[in-house]
Amino acid sequence: MEQISYMQILIMFIGGFGLFLYGMQVMAKGLQKSAGTRMKRLLEMLTKNHFMGILVGAAVTAIMQSSSASTVMVVGFVNAGLMNLNQAVGIIMGANIGTTITSWIVSSSEWLKVLSPSQLAPITIAVGVVFITFSRKKGLQQIGEVLAGFGILFLGLDMMGSAAYPLRESTILRDAFIILGHNPILGILAGTAVTVIIQSSSASVGMLQTLAAAALVPWSAAIYIILGQNIGTCVTALMSSIGAKKTAKRAAYIHLLFNIIGSTIFAIVAIIYFHWINPTLGQMMINMTDISIVHTAFNVLSTILLFPFANGLVYLSGKFVSSMNEEEDESVLRHLDDRIIETPSFAIENTIKEINRMGTIAAENTCAAMEALFEKSEEKIEQVLRREQSINSLEKGITNYLIKISNSSISEEQHNYVTSLFHTINDVERVGDHAENIAELARLHIDEGIVLSEKATAELNMMFETTITCYKTAIRARYNNDLILAQDVLRQEEKVNQMEEELRSSHIERLAKNECSSTSGVIFLDVISNLERISDHASNIALSVLDLDNERKN
Repeated sequence: MEQISYMQILIMFIGGFGLFLYGMQVMAKGLQKSAGTRMKRLLEMLTKNHFMGILVGAAVTAIMQSSSASTVMVVGFVNAGLMNLNQAVGIIMGANIGTTITSWIVSSSEWLKVLSPSQLAPITIAVGVVFITFSRKKGLQQIGEVLAGFGILFLGLDMMGSAAYPLRESTILRDAFIILGHNPILGILAGTAVTVIIQSSSASVGMLQTLAAAALVPWSAAIYIILGQNIGTCVTALMSSIGAKKTAKRAAYIHLLFNIIGSTIFAIVAIIYFHWINPTLGQMMINMTDISIVHTAFNVLSTILLFPFANGLVYLSGKFVSSMNEEEDESVLRHLDDRIIETPSFAIENTIKEINRMGTIAAENTCAAMEALFEKSEEKIEQVLRREQSINSLEKGITNYLIKISNSSISEEQHNYVTSLFHTINDVERVGDHAENIAELARLHIDEGIVLSEKATAELNMMFETTITCYKTAIRARYNNDLILAQDVLRQEEKVNQMEEELRSSHIERLAKNECSSTSGVIFLDVISNLERISDHASNIALSVLDLDNERKN
């Protein structure tokens, strides 16, 4: 009979915990949507000032309702080059403070009776659902999400509390917490293990508070478990840094070092206090509000204590990560990271940087292809063909990343921007294909021993210079969203078109007069045709910039 009772308690507790986690997620998403642009501005305020980073980290984590999530985001920003390690260390410290907001929400039912879960949950869920269902304003819908999430979170707390209440009489569970209180290592390991499993220190602290409300957790056990929870939350960031750049790995290690050093210092203080100064307090039962106070005090004091050593944490992180130089590989996406898709404005901004890099590589490849033709260089032909593989790889990677962005919560304007970027990367990839075509013509030029006349070479060089200028201008216009440059591209493209017609006519005249061979004529005409197509793609890129501007005005 007792076993069935424990099974029912377990099922109800797990169900309540599931609602609690889901409510946190819904509330956090609503907050992120309503504060998305503000988060961007907050992060743009970052300098090398660690104190500012702490404030921003606390604010962003309070919005995201998870230090793990905000630290993973920081790892993504560092990996994508949006943030350096000096900026990251402040954010990480602040994240630990911001995560305490959840424990205060949970404990509010003790010190603010009107926020009793049983009373508040139905009201906030009802109001939230009304806003989500019937309001046409996005702002009210987002507020509705926050309210609904808040209500579901409290409903989960109520279920967990009801499930835990009968355990007040359980001597087994009470004895287990007493053992954890007497053994600091076991207590810290228990807190770490639970947090690693559920991937959220906020949620694991909420779970501990629910058990504390049932008068099951002594002070000593609670403090050791909280210390372990702060260590366990680092695992998420460490896992997310697998496969990331060296600097991103260091950001994850900064988080781990900060929490381990802080937890070790406070564990030593707690052991001394509970064993020699006030053993009685260690055996007394802790309540939910006391856990909020302890959780907040630990994170604030850890930040104050380690703040002067922020640069030291950056230095130590370098000792944990190999100092070997990362291999330069053009096909590797350098600015894109899945972790920053949670903040679409940053993800789009970095996608533009990656497209600009891809566009620059395509320009370099076009130059190399023409040099291979003029210099009859086999080495440069092979260089073009290798680089074309990198361009194709970048095109696939950026396309997949844009698909992920388009599937995230983005505005209509952002959706139009993403659609425009899809077209741009297709045009850039096609420019790479035309550079490859010119390289193949250079190979034919070498294999057949063909000689281009000085006049033909000069004409090709003149058209190439005009074409590459047109294309590079288009890439700059796309990167800077510059309407003046985009208009300039259209004028340059008209010039290339006119030049192609004139050169084609003059070369046909040379062929008619037998001034050059038919094979050299084919190469000449094919090269100018490829150059003209490159200018067409440059025009497409420029038009996408102008079309976006027209859509905004309309």
